[in-house]
Amino acid sequence: MRKAAIDRNTRETRISIRLVIEGRGRYNISTGIRFFDHMLELFAHHGGFDLDLSAKGDLDVDQHHTVEDVGIGLGQAFAHALGNKRGILRAGYFVMPMDETLGLAAVDFSGRVAAVIKGWRMTSTGRSIGNCASSDGEESTVSCSSAKNSVASTRVAR
Repeated sequence: MRKAAIDRNTRETRISIRLVIEGRGRYNISTGIRFFDHMLELFAHHGGFDLDLSAKGDLDVDQHHTVEDVGIGLGQAFAHALGNKRGILRAGYFVMPMDETLGLAAVDFSGRVAAVIKGWRMTSTGRSIGNCASSDGEESTVSCSSAKNSVASTRVAR
C-alpha cells in the first residue's frame, strides 16, 4: 500500500499530513480555513485516497503561509508515497461538471515542474496547486469554466 507521513514545521506553520493513495476517500482535514478544508475534502473524496491533514498557521497575519505550506506538504506526501512511480500511468486527467461550472484537472508526473491555473482568480487555492506541483515533480493544468461568465453558453435543464 502506497502511503506517506509528512510533518512540516516552519516559523509560520505546523503541518501534519498522512496520505494513503489506495484509500476509500476518507478524510480528516483542519487548516483553519473552511473553504480550503472543503476543497481538500473534495480532493480526497473524489480522488479515492485517505487524507489526514492538520495545519496550524499564522492566520492572524494572512492565509497564504498556511495554504502554501499545505501545498508543499501535499506534494512531498505524494512524491514519497509514489516512490519510483512503478505501476502508475505517467499522465491522467479528471473532468467534473458541477452545476454551471466545468472543472478539469490534468497531471503529468514527468519530473518537469509546471502549474497552469486557468479560469479563476489566482487565489490561495491556486497557489497551493502550484506548490504541490513543484514539490512532487509534476506538470499540472487546472481549468475552471463557468457558464455564467461565458459569452457563448447554454444551460440545458429538464
